[in-house]
Amino acid sequence: MSGKLPTVYSRVRHVMPAALLFALLSAPLMPNAYGAGDENEEPTCRKGLVWDKKKQMCIPAKAGVISDDALADYAYALSSQERFQDALDVLALAVDQNNAKILNYRGYATRKLGRLDEGIRYYHQALAVDPENVLVRSYLGEAYLKKGNVDKARVLLDEIRDRCGTECKAYVDLAAAIGTGTNG
Repeated sequence: MSGKLPTVYSRVRHVMPAALLFALLSAPLMPNAYGAGDENEEPTCRKGLVWDKKKQMCIPAKAGVISDDALADYAYALSSQERFQDALDVLALAVDQNNAKILNYRGYATRKLGRLDEGIRYYHQALAVDPENVLVRSYLGEAYLKKGNVDKARVLLDEIRDRCGTECKAYVDLAAAIGTGTNG
């Protein structure tokens, strides 16, 4: 038996570097651990990669590799982790740059980066495409609050109420921001 120990050790010694190499090469294809906190939360990947829901893996970020809707959802997931510039980079890959969801999340990420006027322009473009979008109105209201324009935020709150009532998330969130003075 003592003669087999060096042989086993020798095999392990040769297999371990190969296993380590495989793990290192596979890492760019796996989502980051911090992107999988909530079971409903979309995983996020390293910069230069996007999450493909169908393949359940990170893939190289290129225009057309996933749908514009999936890109927008992924950009939102990045924004949820305060990776706003990464979100903008992902949104730039969208085929339809005039998509209301793409424009909305462009507005959101630019607003969160402190570029309020640019964010507001994206929100207005999104509303021109989809005038009934209450989420855009809520985010636009938050941008106006950040600029200190409570009156414009209240007008948007009334418009949200007219479209979805006082129980919808867009209304509740903007009403809370106005009431508490938070200006996300």
